[in-house]
Amino acid sequence: MDLSKGYKSNEQLIAARENADLSSKIFHSKDNTIKGGTGTQGGFVDMDDNHFIDANDSSYSSSEETNKSSVKNIDTRFEEYKKKASIIVEEYFATDDVISTANELKDLEMPRYNYYFVKKLISMAMDRHDKEKEMAAVLLSSLYGDVIDPRQVYAGFRKLVESADDLIVDIPDTVDVLALFIARAVVDDILPPAFLKKEMEALPEGAKGIDVVKRAEKGYLSAPLHAEIIERRWGGSRNKTVEDVKAKIDNLLVEYAVSGDKKEAIRCINDLKVPFFHHQIVKRAIIMAMERKKAEGKLLDLLKTASEECLINSSQISKGFTRIIDMIDDLSLDIPNAKELLQSLISKAASEGWLCASSLKQVSFSEKKLVEDSIVRAFKAKAQSIIQEYFLTGDVLEVNSCLESENLSSIPELKAVFVKRLIMLAMDRKKREKEMASVLLSSLYFPADDVVNGFTMLIESADDIALDIPIVVEDLAMFLARAVVDDVLAPLHLEEIGGGSLKPDSVGNHVLKMAKSLLNARLSGERILRCWGGGGSYTNGWAIEDVKDQIGKLLEEFESGGDTREACRCITELGMPFFHHEVVKKSLVTIIEKKHDRIWRLLEECFNTGIITPIQMAKGFGRVAESLDDLCLDVPDAKNQFGWLVERAKKVGWLDLSFGFNKTTAYTMMDNGYHPV
Repeated sequence: MDLSKGYKSNEQLIAARENADLSSKIFHSKDNTIKGGTGTQGGFVDMDDNHFIDANDSSYSSSEETNKSSVKNIDTRFEEYKKKASIIVEEYFATDDVISTANELKDLEMPRYNYYFVKKLISMAMDRHDKEKEMAAVLLSSLYGDVIDPRQVYAGFRKLVESADDLIVDIPDTVDVLALFIARAVVDDILPPAFLKKEMEALPEGAKGIDVVKRAEKGYLSAPLHAEIIERRWGGSRNKTVEDVKAKIDNLLVEYAVSGDKKEAIRCINDLKVPFFHHQIVKRAIIMAMERKKAEGKLLDLLKTASEECLINSSQISKGFTRIIDMIDDLSLDIPNAKELLQSLISKAASEGWLCASSLKQVSFSEKKLVEDSIVRAFKAKAQSIIQEYFLTGDVLEVNSCLESENLSSIPELKAVFVKRLIMLAMDRKKREKEMASVLLSSLYFPADDVVNGFTMLIESADDIALDIPIVVEDLAMFLARAVVDDVLAPLHLEEIGGGSLKPDSVGNHVLKMAKSLLNARLSGERILRCWGGGGSYTNGWAIEDVKDQIGKLLEEFESGGDTREACRCITELGMPFFHHEVVKKSLVTIIEKKHDRIWRLLEECFNTGIITPIQMAKGFGRVAESLDDLCLDVPDAKNQFGWLVERAKKVGWLDLSFGFNKTTAYTMMDNGYHPV
């Protein structure tokens, strides 16, 4: 029997031929879609919309003839949904009534087609004024999760991107407007940032959708303060910003904790008219209960009542608790025993029946605290201030001075905190600050273990960072690769940072893979050094290799009879005080190889006049210590010579007595009367 007769499109034919035991199956055939078919409304072509077959549908049958009528019936229902969806959107734009719109959408009782409502709402708003665009964005945030399933929202945006080539015929600025809708959805937490990457990979080459995704990522989501800019783009957030709502929530909870007037608190929550943001009420109430033990009972009772009266729905309650679980480590810095307190509150809420504890992630109690909470809190604030000042002045010496005053050596774990904060602040800024961050990292004499710990914290929190910085994979991978090129980290440290605990699909794992790929590329060193335009310095035009050559030449000239003051002047004119450890390193290697003491006097002059700081001196000695095995291939007694030089430097105050090196060989040398010439 020829089933191809009597069907309007190939999709219907495919559906009719499917096995009858399929339930709620989605048919999706790009190649066989007839564009501009039945259901095209408002000048927009509805392409590639999914059709569903439901085994529970009254028209469903396993017979061939009944299958035909089933497909026709489903097609009719979908056409009915399209018409009603268009009317609902028009009415919403006229009334601006979110609650009525939500009820009307629920009354359709066809949630499987809600992706079309998302697509229709945005496509209609795109051809209207900023007012309607803002209204569309607000409506989606309001309906997300409660009325429209997140998967339907995702599918709706996917179809919009796929149909960008058709939309642009009627809306010339489709690329910019649709990109802004996508960026707004990411900022409003209704579309995951991963949507951008997945769509880029799925779209065919040359599709306008690619331009849309690129504009959303590079043009909007990568900009500094992008969230605030995007929220205000259509003027809808002037009267009620997210921060305004958060402030009102905090105020009503504080007043309730003092007065205990539950009816007034419920009324205030109603007056906010932000049902999609009720998770913030849950989050703030629980945190306040953790901070104020006496108010715990009142706050839990308020949430319980709000849940029983369906003012705050179960998904918003779960979302609020989930947000706290995600930030519990940072919360622990301010609230002692935060994890235990949160676990207790979860148990109480679950026992009272207004929280489904099984829907939440487990609260981890296994992580070790790096240092005392109060010290970490104080240092984080100081570190942020130091880094921000550095981005303004570029003064590496001042940063060194500030960190020395913090006595980080007594609390080495804080260095890892500083590394994490430095990279975090730089990633949210321009290339200039990123270059300056890499330069500073190579200028600080931090032990490799502390730098590894700093990057490990960044990698482990990469999934959360990606919510605020969409290009975290590219930026963090480049920072890692740059640290290896600058000799701050060794290539093997990348394996240590991964630790084998990362999930294959985690953002952190992608970061490590990209960093290794960057380092394995041809001419990787030079490319990575110039990745942010600085060539290894915040002074444009200098590359690390250029500076090394300059240092080598001035030392050769001094060794052959040059003037000490002239050599000091040349070192100063390099303008790279953060790289003076290279002067120390090359000088020590020259002394070891040629057993010539003249260069030692140059180091002495540089140290006494402050040209070379104790930090740079120690870093230079440290670099030589790390390369001793290679140096011994050319100079067999290199370790003995270096041991004696370390002791000599300690005696004249260049190195701290705690500087780590095997002293046995040095003492043996001196006992035997060995001294370099």
